[in-house]
Amino acid sequence: MISAYLGEYIGTALLILLGNSVGANVSLKGTKGRDGGWIVITLGWATAVLVSVLLFAQISGAHFNPAITLAFAVAGNFEWARVPGYALAQLLGAMTGAFFVWFMYKDHLDATLDPATKFSVFSTSAAIRNNWRNLCCEIIATFVLLFSLTTAVVYGNGELDGLALLRVWATILTIGIALGGTTGYAINPARDLGPRIMHALLPMKGKGPSGWDYAWIPIAGPLIGAVLGSLASMAVFG
Repeated sequence: MISAYLGEYIGTALLILLGNSVGANVSLKGTKGRDGGWIVITLGWATAVLVSVLLFAQISGAHFNPAITLAFAVAGNFEWARVPGYALAQLLGAMTGAFFVWFMYKDHLDATLDPATKFSVFSTSAAIRNNWRNLCCEIIATFVLLFSLTTAVVYGNGELDGLALLRVWATILTIGIALGGTTGYAINPARDLGPRIMHALLPMKGKGPSGWDYAWIPIAGPLIGAVLGSLASMAVFG
């Protein structure tokens, strides 16, 4: 059986491959799914998470997100000593998944003229730049995710059963539809940072900047929101 760390690596790579490919299919020039819209993106991302969780829940717990790993450690449901290893596996997995998105959609990335559209396939950015509000949006969205997830797993029956899986899927879908319009709802530092690194490294025609001045927001916001969501769940259900 593969180790939990390898499970986090492969599971995160699969999550990013599926999730970011939805964005590529909807946004890039000449794809079959061009102009599919925000509903397709949010539905695709929620289902990408569900697919990865179904495959790896029994192996690693299916975190795929340093914010989730941190929140579970805060709730006492995960060993602190394993947090750095999980976070590293998740980051490397996100980079790997982003590489395969680039490989699959390379022709379409090169055919797309707008640098911002190319970048949106990889990482998030603010619809209207306001650092303080953007940070708060990421905190709030991740708070909702981790309040729901911590309640379902830590203070439920301790397992990702069918009801918990439905809650995860519905929560992520609703966050995307309701709260994702301001910042693109990273809600996962690895999901944003790993592909951002790959955007900076990989060759693309007409590629613009990788938005490093904004990159701290989808890292700090989800981590803060995760801790607050975990603490709130502990206060209500613990």
